[in-house]
Amino acid sequence: MDRRRSVGETARRNGLSKETITAHIKYRDVEQTFTGNVNDVWISINRFFSEMMPALEVARKALLTVDLEKLIDDCKNIITVAPEGPSLLVSKQKLTDGETLVLYLLAAYIGNKLGLLNIDTLSKEELQAGLRKSAKITSTRLGELCREGLATKTEEDNYRITTIGIKRLQEEALPKIRERIQR
Repeated sequence: MDRRRSVGETARRNGLSKETITAHIKYRDVEQTFTGNVNDVWISINRFFSEMMPALEVARKALLTVDLEKLIDDCKNIITVAPEGPSLLVSKQKLTDGETLVLYLLAAYIGNKLGLLNIDTLSKEELQAGLRKSAKITSTRLGELCREGLATKTEEDNYRITTIGIKRLQEEALPKIRERIQR
């Protein structure tokens, strides 16, 4: 005797096929609610997963995300987040002004993601203090970072690193910086 039963067969035996049920599914930004008898809802849920999951998987591959653990490892001995805020562990003489600024912004991002900082942005004044250059040079370099898409200016006139900025920093700048500081 075969002990396996379909959902529909089980529902019929338990008298559920005429009852209305509701199932709500949420996966990331996609939500769907199914209402009906057990069989209809079960079929709808299966259709949802067979149609949506491949599309969501493709979208996930196209979405740029940051692997925080790898990012922290890549920044080891370059930046840190102290109780006073973001800090560089390398000599600024081995960095360009743009690299210095973007590393401060990266440290603010990491500090925020780790819950050590309340926000992931820095003011122009904070960045100028870290760079130790004039307001004009700081503004010029920040403008360049924004035009390159590495940073963005917020509505509050603060600056934050962009996701593409993190990716480019990780893939292009950090290896060069690491090579320079090892000389």
